[in-house]
Amino acid sequence: MARSMYAYVREAWKQPDETEVKTLLWYRLQHWRREGSVVRVERPTRIDRARTLGYKAKQGVIVVRVKVRRGGRRKPRYVRGRRTARMGMRRITAAKSLQRIAEERASRKYPNMEALNSYWVGEDGRYRWFEVILVDGSHPAVRSDPHLAWVADPAHRGRAERGKTYSGRKGRGMRNRGRGTEKTRPSIRSHANRGK
Repeated sequence: MARSMYAYVREAWKQPDETEVKTLLWYRLQHWRREGSVVRVERPTRIDRARTLGYKAKQGVIVVRVKVRRGGRRKPRYVRGRRTARMGMRRITAAKSLQRIAEERASRKYPNMEALNSYWVGEDGRYRWFEVILVDGSHPAVRSDPHLAWVADPAHRGRAERGKTYSGRKGRGMRNRGRGTEKTRPSIRSHANRGK
């Protein structure tokens, strides 16, 4: 049976270190490191993943590449008096994933658009890059599309900030149901953060 172009692209990105993607990333990361934190791109780097997550090459839908630092938080050192052990400088891990942080930053950069979804495109020792699909809910081309028109509903305003995207729901424990997930619904905070 004939395989589509998307199948070959998907297979190459499954294990990027063992395919020609490794060489591509080596060149790309050199350029991406010099770019800003949120950069709009003309077309998705991983077209197969973008289309799976809802991307369409039409007006009102754009893709931005977001650079996020890896590891724990980078906090400025306190100048007020306290014990060094109580400064909270080290070993402070954010309660959300880097992918979710990338979606929030992209959403903040483009306030008229909503984050539809995102996917990984590369990383080095210092940064991790994600591409975020953004949709303008007020654009006529989006409003007339039955697959994207729901974004215009006021209930979906601030999706990324409220953890309603795919990675946001994962971080809130919404991927699982049934026994063992009693403290994740309606929210983790409503159960005094015992659900994570």
